[in-house]
Amino acid sequence: MRVLRKSLRGLEGEIGLVPESIDDLWHLKYLIAPGDLVFALTHRKATASTDKLRPEKLERRPVRLGIRAESVEFHTSSNWLRVHGLIEVGPEVASYHTLNLEPGADVSIVKTWRPDELDRIREAVAESKRPKVVICLIEEGEAAIGVLRQFGVETASEIKMGGGKGMGGKGGDRRSEFLDEVGKEAARVAATDSKVILAGPGFTKEDLKKRIDASHPDLAPRIILYDATAMGVSGFQEVLRRGAIDKILEDSRLALETTLMEDLLREIATDGRAAYGPAEVTAAASQGAVETLMVADQLVRSAEVEELMRSVSEARGRVVIFSSEFEPGKRLSALGGLAAITRYKLGR
Repeated sequence: MRVLRKSLRGLEGEIGLVPESIDDLWHLKYLIAPGDLVFALTHRKATASTDKLRPEKLERRPVRLGIRAESVEFHTSSNWLRVHGLIEVGPEVASYHTLNLEPGADVSIVKTWRPDELDRIREAVAESKRPKVVICLIEEGEAAIGVLRQFGVETASEIKMGGGKGMGGKGGDRRSEFLDEVGKEAARVAATDSKVILAGPGFTKEDLKKRIDASHPDLAPRIILYDATAMGVSGFQEVLRRGAIDKILEDSRLALETTLMEDLLREIATDGRAAYGPAEVTAAASQGAVETLMVADQLVRSAEVEELMRSVSEARGRVVIFSSEFEPGKRLSALGGLAAITRYKLGR
């Protein structure tokens, strides 16, 4: 994310942003709320001349519009963020229009900003300067490759092939082809600048690393070997939980959420400094006892939750919004969508 301009009086005003990746579009999903005025370049059909006998085909021309947002949609499978609402600035005022925002778009948002939204912008700018991370999980005959996003680990490839290490003849050939295919796919996903965590049980990962050393020498220096016992989503989560990512990204959003959730569950298990569920968390906040407030992203638009976040920020507490698309956020939702690590143990 790049910040192009910022014109604020207190917490009110305009911030101009350029999302540079799908991660930044995900951040924008939480920065644009219904009621915000959003400016971006879009395309509208040119108005036809009324003095012509024959209707002419209307061109779609670029125009910068300001719309009052009513809804925001983002899906990780697409590279678009859609903002729908009424045109307030530009031609055809009071007509409905949808802004389709993609990486590279120049977007301005005019609103009253919450402190956690300004924190999110700073975080997105910092994240864009950190190296990208690819996680490659492998065991005999199976591999999964994921890209670390700020909203979770996005599965890029899954490769399966029959035949184990102990098989000779055609089985051995199949294993060699399997390792070569995984190495090739890891190199494609990692491109030229990503760090790669190569993890899995047993020695298959070491065998793959040797193949990569020989076939993809530009990728080899960017690989970190790590032990993992699971595959798929569970394996990605294990790599995050055990701190492998922290070797590369000290303040990764997902690593932060994973660590905070582990800390919270530990405090709950020992009846320590924790509160969870709306009633407990609201009571803790009213005492100024919240050190870190954890909020599931689907609750952020609630007026009550907005007020709760504001009160915690004013009491110098930390507010962290959890993505519901990955494991820590799902765990938080199961606890009621709100939880807190408190400054001291609360009486119950």
